[in-house]
Amino acid sequence: MLDSAEFLTPAQIVAELDKYIIGQHDAKRHVAIALRNRWRRLHAPAEMQREIVPNNILMIGSTGVGKTEIARRLASISGAPFTKVEASKFTEVGYVGRDVESMVRDLVEQSVNMVRQRRKEEVKAQAAQAVEDLILDALIPPVSGTTVAKPGVGFGSSDGSHVPDSDYELNERTRERFREKIRSGEMDERKIDIRVQQNNSPGIGVIGGPAGLDEASMAGIQDMLGSMIPKKTRKRKVTIAEARKILLDEEAAKLIDMDEVKDEAIRHAENAGIIFIDEIDKVASRSGKGGGGPDVSREGVQRDLLPIVEGSAVSTKYGIIHTDHILFIAAGAFHVAKPSDLIPELQGRFPIRVELQSLTKDDFYRILKDPKNALTKQYEALLKAEDVELSFDDEALERLASIAFEVNSEVENIGARRLHTVMSRLLNDILFDVPDLIGPNARILITRELVEERLRDMVRNRDLSQYIL
Repeated sequence: MLDSAEFLTPAQIVAELDKYIIGQHDAKRHVAIALRNRWRRLHAPAEMQREIVPNNILMIGSTGVGKTEIARRLASISGAPFTKVEASKFTEVGYVGRDVESMVRDLVEQSVNMVRQRRKEEVKAQAAQAVEDLILDALIPPVSGTTVAKPGVGFGSSDGSHVPDSDYELNERTRERFREKIRSGEMDERKIDIRVQQNNSPGIGVIGGPAGLDEASMAGIQDMLGSMIPKKTRKRKVTIAEARKILLDEEAAKLIDMDEVKDEAIRHAENAGIIFIDEIDKVASRSGKGGGGPDVSREGVQRDLLPIVEGSAVSTKYGIIHTDHILFIAAGAFHVAKPSDLIPELQGRFPIRVELQSLTKDDFYRILKDPKNALTKQYEALLKAEDVELSFDDEALERLASIAFEVNSEVENIGARRLHTVMSRLLNDILFDVPDLIGPNARILITRELVEERLRDMVRNRDLSQYIL
């Protein structure tokens, strides 16, 4: 748990974030400190671990400046379970809609999947051996080993000696030869019959459960009823290569203890989980009072969020999870509402506030050029799959950045997402012509002149730009 962060100092965490996110140095520093503090807490004296609570973070910034990406990359660096929710999707208790506890259940589900996958990797070699035996049994069924009397020698004779059954020995030698062929891949295309579990059986529905029964309890009842029904299997004819993939997952699942997986997943979510609450400004009461009339009360949603963020016990189908040490990162543009419009109790639960800066023309240029997952590198990889070499000169990148910045300024500022619009408009014709008109081994250089030619209309026609996101 948090092993991958053990050797990462806050400065190293920022360096990792810099590989994917341009700018926003203050936000990166705060999340880096928050991540390192989680590791520090787990190595603090036992009596203090329960007392150290995470400093939740409120990010303030317009769309497309990197709020979600920072949180997502932070979870990736730490190997932590991560879930993203939108506060505007929640409704106050008593209304139709998602309840706030569902985000904690989503986090636990993510944690269970992570732990299960890691456990499967640990038993992969053992599972692979079991799969090999199953494939071999389908090709050459084993023969039971027996012993037979030598010709002319009866059981009642003084000799009484026996020899191994020749059929059994022949079967074993044949199986070993085929085992070597299976391992070498010689027989990957040969088809065999295997039995696989059916996954498309309908779930068990529970209609009209007892009053007061929560969502987690209902899910637990459904799982219990489902487990009581025998698993159905069906026969499939597949190649040995396909059989290996299908059976490997089933055999690995048999080798792991799901009770241990659930317990570890709960602990992992409690101590390392990150919940990203986006659009929290949408539930802020602009007038300082709860919404009235037919609208769902914004203040009511905030009050439902409060106990989860403060720390409470939430029931899930895998068990009870305590949210005291989950790191919550909230974000919002706050164009209309202000952070001070949130109820004071909720404001107090997000003590770290960081304002993300709007992206400049230079930021756009660096976003196109520097990150490991830069858009230019993505398009280069796409065309490389067709054996077409795509490249951009610096002047072209500068002009693309300038156009994206201008359109954001004149139409609507959607941050770095505008670059997707610009790049798609620039390269769509090329992507369409490959490979029919532009064949393999072609080289395409994107120059400033080509950018001007392809995007001239986009810059001149503001009305057209309004319809392009």
